[in-house]
Amino acid sequence: MSDTSKIAKNLQAFQMAVNSHDRENPTHDAYGIGLSAFDMDRLGLDEGERILPGITIHCDGGVSGNFRVLCNGEHDEDLEEAAEESEVVEAVSVRSGRQGADDGLDTIPPPSEW
Repeated sequence: MSDTSKIAKNLQAFQMAVNSHDRENPTHDAYGIGLSAFDMDRLGLDEGERILPGITIHCDGGVSGNFRVLCNGEHDEDLEEAAEESEVVEAVSVRSGRQGADDGLDTIPPPSEW
């Protein structure tokens, strides 16, 4: 078993993250904390172990040293809506200067002919 002060600090961080998630996303709830297998072993936690009311530990293959709040909602909905509403703009390149100028650029072949 890991040192109790480490467990206490992690439980506090987990609770703060879950509270923050639930406050910012009222349409869905968190159900777990995702940890790497290394961190689960280091902290002495087991897969599916209940650490807070309604919150269980899950091995999610993430990066060691970080945890993730797992939830039953889609966080990409806002990004998809913004993408749908965004305006599509086509960029057109125009060479500045007067037409027919003898700048030597007319003699350079296009990249497809290199």
